Amino acid sequence: MAFTAKILLLGSGELGREFTISAKRLGAYVVACDAYDNAPAMQLADAREVFSMLDGAALRAAVEKHRPDYIVPEIEAIRTETLVELEAEGFHVVPSARATQLTMNRDRIRDLAAEQLGLATSRYRYAESLEEVHAGAAHAGFPCVIKPVMSSSGKGQSKVEDAAELEAAWDYAVANMRGDRRRVIVEEFVDFDYEITLLTVRTKDGVLFCPPIGHRQERGDYMESWQPIAMSDAALAAAQDMAAKVVDDLGGQGIFGVEFFVRGEDVIFSELSPRPHDTGMVTLVSQNLSEFDLHARAIMGLPIPAPIRARPSASAVILADRDSDALGYEGLAEALGVPGGTVDLRIFAKPTSRPYRRMGVALASAGDTDAARSVAAEAAGKVRITYG
Repeated sequence: MAFTAKILLLGSGELGREFTISAKRLGAYVVACDAYDNAPAMQLADAREVFSMLDGAALRAAVEKHRPDYIVPEIEAIRTETLVELEAEGFHVVPSARATQLTMNRDRIRDLAAEQLGLATSRYRYAESLEEVHAGAAHAGFPCVIKPVMSSSGKGQSKVEDAAELEAAWDYAVANMRGDRRRVIVEEFVDFDYEITLLTVRTKDGVLFCPPIGHRQERGDYMESWQPIAMSDAALAAAQDMAAKVVDDLGGQGIFGVEFFVRGEDVIFSELSPRPHDTGMVTLVSQNLSEFDLHARAIMGLPIPAPIRARPSASAVILADRDSDALGYEGLAEALGVPGGTVDLRIFAKPTSRPYRRMGVALASAGDTDAARSVAAEAAGKVRITYG
């Protein structure tokens, strides 16, 4: 079989699904890996492997079996020590083994940003016990935010108003953390005006930025996003400067989702993901090259035209409300027919549901972002999940 590159994709959720489409359009052969069979990306990939990404021996076996040109992580919970070993043996980890090791753990990327690069962050401390949680909260002040150092999509995160809530927040974080590190970050709650994702593309020729994406969260997970979000020139320049510093330090090629809180002209670094970001689903309709196209091009060393521009667009998530393994979808015609903008849908085809699991997303472009947000939200509301 002739192909341009062989990619081993570690994690096969909705982001991996869209990346698989982008990579295959460029002639790549994709092996999709996840802990369960028939994951969204597996349905479109050339081959699949089912194993826990935290199983270092299974991860190594998959790499040695397929001998990929690129190992592309799509999830946080991976045995990163194995990736370091594989990179030392000559395999190409995207963007780099060091980047995956640092960013899979909130404590390590926070230490890099705050202590080594001097980026503005919230006050924070780490905790590995309830006693240390109390000490961390005393340092950060109330309200504060407690979240696992390793998790995804906001799982295990909670806002704490006073000391009486700390034990429940600690228990919730421990119950929802990924991996095997019983550790949380306790950080100051930033009273921000808005928060953004700055998709930052590190290419062989330098760093590029997508227009900033605004987003809204519930339960620590994104509910809607919109692009572009209005920012002052000074705030945008500050965000771009910080993003460039951190991705250049991490190295490699690919897209990074760099998150910031913005309060007036102050820009505060929050988190970073070395891969496409869930809030960046909006780029499927806002940009001529989506975040997944950009990631694939950057990885494979292909040209990316600059500057990257975005038309006013928004995304709104479609959530399940129960556990089920017999799923269907209704209301697609009504959703696609919502007036006021151009609507598109992505149904992720996950084989099972659970309460609040993201099952799809509605996308809309309109004359301005406010209109796009309204259209996307209405369209998402018209899609109904049926349960057997």
